[in-house]
Amino acid sequence: MKDDPRVTKLGKFLRASSLDELPQIWNVLKGDMSLVGPRPIVQGEVDKYGDAYPMVASVHPGVSGYWQVSGRSETDYEERVALDLYYIRSWSVWLDLYIAFKTASVILGGKGAY
Repeated sequence: MKDDPRVTKLGKFLRASSLDELPQIWNVLKGDMSLVGPRPIVQGEVDKYGDAYPMVASVHPGVSGYWQVSGRSETDYEERVALDLYYIRSWSVWLDLYIAFKTASVILGGKGAY
């Protein structure tokens, strides 16, 4: 949500700079997450994935993913699901490298982070 009144100035900075994602590195080290993959889905989002949910749930979620470098919060949920499915169906080391490099430019630009 843009301009969420519950978020402090520090929180806005952490979100805009994506520094709030750093604790997830611990989950990568534990093996619960990947550096690249679909974003984690909370229980309230499962219905939005419909028939696609089992496929998305079959892979480790990622700290960054195709959705993050393709519009982030500026996309609608239907597009998010489509991007997650594209990533899973098209996975390759090259796609992961592309996403990793693109993530750096998206973070520096702050696009879609709020």
